[in-house]
Amino acid sequence: MLGLPKSTEFNKRIPKQKFYENLSVVPAIRKVFTEQIKTIYWHNKLAATTLNIAPGKQVTEVEVFEVRLTSSNLDENVLRLIDREIPYHILFLLEHDGKYQAVMGYKEVAGSGKGAFKVDRYYRTEWLCEEDLPLHLEGLTLDAVYENFLRQIAGEKLSIVENMTLKESMERQKQQEQLGKQFAALETKMKKEKQLNRKMELKAQVERLRKMLGVSQNES
Repeated sequence: MLGLPKSTEFNKRIPKQKFYENLSVVPAIRKVFTEQIKTIYWHNKLAATTLNIAPGKQVTEVEVFEVRLTSSNLDENVLRLIDREIPYHILFLLEHDGKYQAVMGYKEVAGSGKGAFKVDRYYRTEWLCEEDLPLHLEGLTLDAVYENFLRQIAGEKLSIVENMTLKESMERQKQQEQLGKQFAALETKMKKEKQLNRKMELKAQVERLRKMLGVSQNES
């Protein structure tokens, strides 16, 4: 898939129960597996042993999983579960009705130092034909391959700023989202405020946030 080198092909079907056989304490997730997922295929294994590139400091392998769905909706908790079970970075290709959505999480080693991983957030493309997915194998290390995949999927959400790491880009996006919510709430509050002095105070706060966000008067 995705025109990846033949040396990376794995092409193995993974039984769904491999992921949920020990999930008796969370029956809701088991239900999602059985109702929303048809099959899971492990298509590719991107590693120093399968590609002519160097291993990464943070990323040792990138696995490509195709998850065939019964509908275009999939509970994100399922992806988190799979990501926790697999100690490598994963590129998910969700398939439904012949269309694909690429999904990948910002995944890093948990602070416990026990080899566990945590996913901060997921990024996804629109539903597209496989050949239209904006994914290209780029990079001289596994770290770079992973970062490029994630940025290709995220698009403008993870803006590239000189000397800014991938984690810093993600944190910047989260900060922008939080400021956006504050901006919207303040603007709504300002429009409802009847007292002139208070309205002017709110307007000043709105304008300050507008400048921080780079939002024009016409966009708000």
